[in-house]
Amino acid sequence: MMSTGVLYDHPGPRARIRNAVLSVAFGLGLVALLWWIYTKFDQAGQWEAALWKPFTQSATWTQFILPGLRQTLLAAATGMVLSLAFGIIFAVGRLSEHWWIRVPAGVVVEFFRAVPLLLMIFFIFYGVPFLIQGPVTAFTAVVAGLTLYNGSVLAEAFRAGIRSIPGGQSEAAYAVGMRKSQVMRLILVPQAARAMLPVIVSQLVVLLKDTALGYIVAFPELLARGVNDLSANYGNVVAAAIVVAVIYILINSLLTALANWLDRRTRRRAFRIPKQTAPDSTPAGGMAVSEPQG
Repeated sequence: MMSTGVLYDHPGPRARIRNAVLSVAFGLGLVALLWWIYTKFDQAGQWEAALWKPFTQSATWTQFILPGLRQTLLAAATGMVLSLAFGIIFAVGRLSEHWWIRVPAGVVVEFFRAVPLLLMIFFIFYGVPFLIQGPVTAFTAVVAGLTLYNGSVLAEAFRAGIRSIPGGQSEAAYAVGMRKSQVMRLILVPQAARAMLPVIVSQLVVLLKDTALGYIVAFPELLARGVNDLSANYGNVVAAAIVVAVIYILINSLLTALANWLDRRTRRRAFRIPKQTAPDSTPAGGMAVSEPQG
């Protein structure tokens, strides 16, 4: 067996002492930084009970935070579904053997990856109505921007995952008579999704946080309702920002935990060994051989 020391050398006594000292120093520095931040906010009166009291009242949650959270989750969920579909379709398009499919798909992906998301939402809300001669809602502008940008990033993730799969699997599938669409749908795309799951989850977390950019088109998401509108009524912008940040952290942690659970579940299914049946004791000729008596 090859020794892992080729890739990693275990630290010696001095290195362990140095690592311990650096860890303690970093921890003390972090505590000092947090204490400095706390004291500065305290000097500014941001920890006064009057600024945090609104969060103990049900009206604050029912009128500001929960409506904004509902809009954020709705936009994020819609954008996630559409972004995944967009990513899979354009990843397959970029891998097409036909140039008239591959080239336009590549242009679309590269274009929407290059355009800032904020500018994209702004243009969809204010510019598209001139093209379609009709209004575009803030929800539509936010979801469309999230889909185009994050879908383009996911398309590259799916494409990288598909190209990382050994070519022998595709060749074996073609050898048994499968069409390319079947190979993509049944073999390559599922494996690519499983291989690139960390990247996909990271991008979906980014998508959830990017819903906050909807403020530019007055979309009533969590940041707009929970910080801007709430602080305008109670003057507690720091307290509101901290509460909203905690909510975002909790949602993203749940999304990451769900992805980790799905990853473990798919890995257990992939490596599950089927039960073996007992071998047939009948010889090839079809006559059973009796065991000797006594």
